Amino acid sequence: MPCRRHLSVPHRSARRDGKGEAAVCGKAPNRFARAGVGVLLCSGIVAANAATAQTELSLAYFTGPKHAMTSAVFTPFQERLAQLSAGRLVVKQFPGGALNSSPPRQYSILLDGVADIVFALPAYTSALFPKTNVVSYPGVCDSAPACTTALLRGRPVLEREYRAKVLALWSTSPAALLTRDVPVRTLEAMRGLKVRVASRLDVPFVEALGATPIVQPISVVYQNLANGVIDGVVAPASAIHGFKLQEPANYLTTWLPLSGTPVALLMNRDVYAALSPAAQGWVDAAADATLSIRGGAGYAQEAERGLAACVSAGVQVIELSVAERRRFEAAVAPALDAALESQAGDMSVAQVVALLKGA
Repeated sequence: MPCRRHLSVPHRSARRDGKGEAAVCGKAPNRFARAGVGVLLCSGIVAANAATAQTELSLAYFTGPKHAMTSAVFTPFQERLAQLSAGRLVVKQFPGGALNSSPPRQYSILLDGVADIVFALPAYTSALFPKTNVVSYPGVCDSAPACTTALLRGRPVLEREYRAKVLALWSTSPAALLTRDVPVRTLEAMRGLKVRVASRLDVPFVEALGATPIVQPISVVYQNLANGVIDGVVAPASAIHGFKLQEPANYLTTWLPLSGTPVALLMNRDVYAALSPAAQGWVDAAADATLSIRGGAGYAQEAERGLAACVSAGVQVIELSVAERRRFEAAVAPALDAALESQAGDMSVAQVVALLKGA
């Protein structure tokens, strides 16, 4: 009669191994226990099954299975974990919003136990992660790899913001601007535009440029730009190809005075705690700094792909002159000064910026 292995932490996923588990043999384990022979009968079967018992972890992400982060982060983590555990700890991917179709709710479904692991954008819940989102502030970093390095530099402090096990923390490429009807070649062209932003933390900087910011998740901006609900989209170039933003846009201004957007791969704390020490070690090894670095490199490649997609689609690509960039930077300088004096949890924003920049 086979033994079934259960975790003491209730959860939606399939069979699990680890600390807090109990072996239940037969239909009436209590009878065996009362007879004093249950342990003897089960012990050999448990020992035989222990080497082959498999734990399955669910990984939920709202992007499609062909998104750049699937090949850059999700699948490498999945494959490395299976390799390290000899198939005893496996990941099942749930792409395209299969477990949650609302990107801002990714963190919530993790805490609620709907998924074991999620791909999350801290910008969508910026009030919960004020330190992490400082990486998007003007002047912090200028590329996806550089912003990822900044996040890794600050990770020991940043991960305290999360009620989850942080597996990876990396960044998109810096912000660009896609518009439908108005080409933005000068600061004056920004005035009066209704522009999508990812986070409320971006609002004062976009307002300083003369535009009206509207906070929206990336999943809705294609339709809103196409229908004229918004005039433009502030988004990293690395988001263009994956969300087909070259289709509703006619103009791309390649630079704005903002940095990257942070993203994270997070694991439910209770699920991690319920794993055996060996299994926790496999997770830690599969989620070392290399995983975050892969994510940053993947977004850098995707930014190039996004620019190429715009050129192929006939989108007019606009490179601001050095002098015009200085005007944009001067326009946001008062908002940046005010932000640096504000608090990000128990630190000032200025202190977080210094941490991220290694100053």
